[in-house]
Amino acid sequence: MLDRFKAFWQGVMLAPFINLFIRLGISPDVVTLVGTLGVSVAALVFFPMGLVWQGVLVITAFIFSDLVDGAMARKMGRKDDFGAFLDSTLDRVADGALFAGLALFFAWQAESRLYLALCLVILVMGAVTSYARAKADHLGYDAKVGIAERPDRLVGMLVPAFFADVFDLWILLEVALWALAVAATVTVAQRIWVVRRQALARAAADG
Repeated sequence: MLDRFKAFWQGVMLAPFINLFIRLGISPDVVTLVGTLGVSVAALVFFPMGLVWQGVLVITAFIFSDLVDGAMARKMGRKDDFGAFLDSTLDRVADGALFAGLALFFAWQAESRLYLALCLVILVMGAVTSYARAKADHLGYDAKVGIAERPDRLVGMLVPAFFADVFDLWILLEVALWALAVAATVTVAQRIWVVRRQALARAAADG
């Protein structure tokens, strides 16, 4: 479903911006960098101040850069892999800022050590999820499995956070954080299990 949503925005809604940036000679790498800075600053400024729904709106606007840069690179016929490397690396920075900002919200505004800890669990498990896939790819295995990949974590945090603040129903965000913490942990376990099976099968074939 998220892939179809991404294709719709890239092909219809964001096409004018993609074409404009290309005509202006803007590099996809610049779009990636600006998007990451925007997400990071918004998360680390708005969330700790308690301006959650405002932060979500600003973050969402900059997240669309993640759809623009890749489409620009493809349309420009870019051949090198640096753009993909930069995009993946800066995604980790943005994810860290998002959940760090939310952790600061629970530390300074909501004053909840429990949900601060859950934010940190999601942050760590999200990083491990990405690392596990990258390491598996490097070793020649396929670890693209799991119930909480990056788009799921972003949507699963931002949407409940927005409505929790607007309607003053913080249980929406609390439930979402529990679900994300469990799902992210399960995803790490799934990737370890899948790679283990592939590694044992390769060893058996080689033996």
